[in-house]
Amino acid sequence: MDWRDHGILLSLRRHGESAAIIDVFTESHGRHAGVVRGGAGRRMAPILQPGAQLDLTWRARLEEHLGSYQAEPLRSRAAAALSGRLALAGLNAVTALLSFCLPERAAYPALYARTEQLLDLLEQEHLWPLAYLHWEVALLEEMGFGLDLTVCAVTGTQEGLIFVSPKTGRAVSQAGAGEWADRLLPLPPALLGQGKAGNSEIALALGTTGHFLGHHLAPSLGNRPLPEARGRLLDLISRLP
Repeated sequence: MDWRDHGILLSLRRHGESAAIIDVFTESHGRHAGVVRGGAGRRMAPILQPGAQLDLTWRARLEEHLGSYQAEPLRSRAAAALSGRLALAGLNAVTALLSFCLPERAAYPALYARTEQLLDLLEQEHLWPLAYLHWEVALLEEMGFGLDLTVCAVTGTQEGLIFVSPKTGRAVSQAGAGEWADRLLPLPPALLGQGKAGNSEIALALGTTGHFLGHHLAPSLGNRPLPEARGRLLDLISRLP
């Protein structure tokens, strides 16, 4: 059996003398691995770089087999990734989180489209941190741990939403928080899509999304720690002017 699809390369590991096993986030077939013959050779090395957009043909005798890929380049992001520390850290965080979160062979076409759009912004440092924050919110939603930031979970109001419940992911207003305010997570305007956001505010918002990645999503995946690449990106954003 075989299929053809577009995909974003997440990772690669050597297989035998010259082959490589690549893990790819594909548009219609989800996260899907396969062997590329010659994938560890000089000709394929510039093509098989994390973040690369590939035209893929997968073949196997049976669907449950690892199978093999033929990979042709559609768009390289190697130059973009090397354009600055933020771009490289961002690419590493995105590919690591997708490898961490996505089940094998389950399609997420909306997340694929958002990921493609995000990676195309790698060289635009002024746009990247906020775009990445919105991508993490979408990732949580796709994985079944979406935040509900529309109304206060206590009072039902849409005004004055400044906290998030660490248990439910629902917004809480100042009035609704009461004596529990110090136990709630911050809800910066950046998470609500309100106005321009500085990097310090984005870093604060990523601390909130990180709670749900680490304390809700990760336990559902066997309590594995979040990828270190995400922590490095957060640290970098928090130190940006």
